[in-house]
Amino acid sequence: MDDSMVDVLIYLFEHYMDGECAPPTDQDALEDELKGAGFSAGEIAKALDWLDVLAAGANTESPGYHGRAMGSIRIYTDNECAKLDREGRGFLLFLEQIGILDPGSRELVIERALAIDTPYVGVEELKWVVLLVLLNRPGMEAAFTRMEDLIYSDAPTYLH
Repeated sequence: MDDSMVDVLIYLFEHYMDGECAPPTDQDALEDELKGAGFSAGEIAKALDWLDVLAAGANTESPGYHGRAMGSIRIYTDNECAKLDREGRGFLLFLEQIGILDPGSRELVIERALAIDTPYVGVEELKWVVLLVLLNRPGMEAAFTRMEDLIYSDAPTYLH
């Protein structure tokens, strides 16, 4: 199976993180299940490490976030622009404008997207990163539900 860390994250979300079914309590059992689903040990380890870092940072404000003045805009670094193309950055702006992302969550999404072990993160992968970040952020339940609706909706998402 040609898998990626994002595929492992999607599998974990769809099987366990939505609350319908509890994951194995033993990490070895979870890793064995993921291997049985066809994922490589390397991608499993990357995904679990990614989730650990997300869980550690989800309950605190991002260190680089110092509040937002009215009318301010997020300027992306060259590294961020290389990993997140214009469409991805526009998607994050759209999510912030419609109230799904707050600035702190946006920063965590960017940080977690940059941590994905690929040279480029597309909008489809970014949607899952946003969903996982919101799932792990206290007080973001309504935003999580709206994002989940966006992901599972058959209607296209327009960025105007």
